[in-house]
Order: sequence, then structure tokens, then C-alpha cells
Amino acid sequence: MGRSRTSGIFTDEDGNKVVNKVYHGRRIFRRLGAVTQEEAEQWLARQTEERRKAREFGTRPERNFADAAEKYLIERAHKASIDTDALHITALLPFIGKRMLRQIHDATLEPFKARRRRDGVSETTIKRALEVVRCILNLAARSWRDEHGLTWLETAPLITMPDTRRTARKPYPLSWDEQRRLFALLPGSVAQMALFAVNTGCREQEVCQLRWEWEVPVPELQTSVFVIPAEFGGRSGRSGVKNREDRVVVLNDVAKRVIDAQRGLHREFVFVASKGKPRKPIRYMNNTAWQTARKKAGLLQVRVHDLKHTFGRRLRTAGVPLETRKVLLGHKTGDITSHYSAPELAELIRAANAVLKAQESTLLRVVTKQDQVVYREKSRKSRATVAPKQNGSGELTPNPLNELRNFGAPGRI
Repeated sequence: MGRSRTSGIFTDEDGNKVVNKVYHGRRIFRRLGAVTQEEAEQWLARQTEERRKAREFGTRPERNFADAAEKYLIERAHKASIDTDALHITALLPFIGKRMLRQIHDATLEPFKARRRRDGVSETTIKRALEVVRCILNLAARSWRDEHGLTWLETAPLITMPDTRRTARKPYPLSWDEQRRLFALLPGSVAQMALFAVNTGCREQEVCQLRWEWEVPVPELQTSVFVIPAEFGGRSGRSGVKNREDRVVVLNDVAKRVIDAQRGLHREFVFVASKGKPRKPIRYMNNTAWQTARKKAGLLQVRVHDLKHTFGRRLRTAGVPLETRKVLLGHKTGDITSHYSAPELAELIRAANAVLKAQESTLLRVVTKQDQVVYREKSRKSRATVAPKQNGSGELTPNPLNELRNFGAPGRI
């Protein structure tokens, strides 16, 4: 690494400027990227001046959103949704990345919101991005402090959130006829997963990640259950059961037949692709096959998660008590125990089987304007914008900080 004419500024082998200087016992380090020597000197001069004022007068150093976002991603790397947060931040950087934290408020966020709406992004997705901004600003104003004990931001502004009540997609429980139409168009492996989900109330990743090692025999009842660990992984490897508790999955007669049909197909995972040697686990149910089937069935508004809503509605229709429904759906119950005796499991199995005996009932749907336009092409565009990128092997692209570290260092000058 070559030294420049100014102490503390270097040029790496790729020609990028790097600042590495100790000022009053505190290190100033930053990879500035492809900037000129003059720009690097200006940046270093500002940093040293801010630290001098903070040291002598207690003045708060200025920091931009990109710096704060990088700190947020590093500190929150354990979050289940950190990859999604990183994608929201990547979308925000061109609009507010260079702005100082004190300059971020509703007015400066308006261009970001306007652009995302023009791109067909849903109000819910825009709201999620603004929630990340709000969290970063609150941390900067309340938790993050410099070496002099000053917070990064004096006060956090009030960020106005979009009203998503009219645009958010409502749950869509399937009727029995809609289920038959949809499932008949799904390929074998995905159809089995969907059939299992609609009879157990499992979420998408609980089905995709289901493992044989989680199966627990119940010899008294000549059946078995699955106990999904609270931190089983999921989409990012950091996620798991939503309520952060081990989940007991009870099998009704249909779910048990589905499980028995999967035995011997894979050593580790329950659900695997129907083709290929060796058969590989299916990472997502919401894949091309699902999208194609629901389009042909005329059910574009149906999401994979609606299979869980369908199971819950059928339990209610069958007269299953609320507390039992909570257990079967994997919701928090407030109960201090997660252990079940054979008689208790028998009661849960009877309740799960009640959905199979329930007669078809009238399903009243309140059709709103949003229901009529739900899931048009803009929804697919939104999903493509927010969905994590994958590499050739289907793995998530590693290191979400790359985009931040490559973010126009000249903009910080």
C-alpha cells in the first residue's frame, strides 16, 4: 500500500484511497474508494476538525446515513430479517446515503417514496424500509455514543409511516373447491408440501426445512409428531419459529399419509424434489410451479401463507376451542409448559382431524377494491425488488455490507 503526500492517506493496490490515521489516541479509518488525493485530504481534514471540536467544546461530530447503516448491519447481524433490512438499506442509499443524520426526515425521504411507488412497490414494502430508517435514527439518538459520550444524533425525527390498511393484502382462506382446483395443478412434490401445510398450519419454511430427526414417535397412539426447534434456521439461517418457541406439529390423517409417502426419499429432509439424483430439498414453496398453478386456477391472490389461514378457519368452523387452535397453529398460548402427554396429544389429533369431517360451509368473502386488483404484475415486481439475491447454487449472496462499503465513497467527501 503506497503512502501519499499526506500522513494517514494511502493508496491500495487497486488505486483506491484509504485513510488510516491516529488522532489524539483515536484511530480514523475509512476505505474511501476511487477518489482523488484532494478529496481524501478534505475528508480527513473534516474528520480531524470534528474530533477536535468534540474534544475541546463537546460538539457532536456529523455522521451520514451510510455510516449509521453500516453500524446497524454489523450490530444486528444476528437478526432473522437482517438480509431483508440490508436490501431496504441498499434501496435507500441513493436517496439519503450521503445525507447527514440530522438531515433525514419526512421531506428528504419523499423522493425515495415517490420513486418506489413509480416502480410499483407496495406501500407495505415502503413502510418496511422506513421502519429500518426509523430504527437507525432512534439508535443514533439514544444508544450510539462517541468517545466523548455524545450520541450520534441529538434527537430522532418523527417519521410518518404510509397507511397500509387499504392496500395490505388480506388473508384468503381457501374453500374446498378452490383447494382442489389449485392442488390439482401443482407438481407432485409441491402438491404434497401444500397438502401437508393446509392440514398442519405450518409456515412455508417450517415445511421446507422439516427434518426426520425432529420426528418423535408416540407409540401409545401409533403415530408420531414433529417438534420443530425454535431456532431451526429458515430463509436466512438466523430465523426460526415465529414465536421463538419449539413447535409441536400434530399430524391428522391426511398429514400422516403425506409423511409416510415421503419416507425413504431423503436421509435428512422430509420434502425433496421429485426429480434428480440425489434429490434436493425444496427451498421455497412459492416457486415457479406455485405461481403457474395459481394463475391457471384463477387464484392469483392466494399466497402460500394462506394455507395456514385455511387450516385455522377450518378448525374454527369445526368448533375447535381457541386454546387448542393456538397450539395447532403454533401461536403463543401463555401456557408455561410445552410438554404433552399421550392423552393431550390424542385430543390435539382429534381436533386436527375435525377439519376433515367438517362439512363444506358457506364462505362469506367481503370483496374490497384491493381484492379486485390484488397481485397484479406490480406485486411480482415488488417481490423481485425485495427478494434476496441468490448465487448459482441457490444460496443467499453473502456479506450484505458489500453494497454499503462500495457505496460512493466520494459522496462521503
